[in-house]
Amino acid sequence: MSAASVGRHMPAVVTLDDLAAMNAADPNGHRYETSPEGVLSVWPVADFEHAQIASRLFAWLLMTGWPAEQILQVAGIRVPGSERDGGRIPDISVWSESPPRAVWLDVTELLLAVEIVSPGSEAMDEVTKRREYASAGIPQ
Repeated sequence: MSAASVGRHMPAVVTLDDLAAMNAADPNGHRYETSPEGVLSVWPVADFEHAQIASRLFAWLLMTGWPAEQILQVAGIRVPGSERDGGRIPDISVWSESPPRAVWLDVTELLLAVEIVSPGSEAMDEVTKRREYASAGIPQ
């Protein structure tokens, strides 16, 4: 699915494969996510302050002894649902071991998902994603 076709021909149900194609094809770097219930979210490119916070968190985790291969920035995670899986892309994720190469990583080895709250993302980051992550068994 090309970025141009996303606007013209949105599939009735967006799969994780569709999301991966949308993320890869977007020339502006938007982040596409979906809830397990099928609600599509589109996020703009992170601003300077957001990127700076993510970099500082990554550096802090490294300095506290976490191996670099267990700390990922903007890696897709598969959020299991009762009927289908959602796909979220936390700003930082920390894993119990180096995750396998995959577009959507399974949450079984995920220890921490960090969402940097930006103006306009408060409800999604602090309520919706927190609920989804908790229901997927990701510790808070």
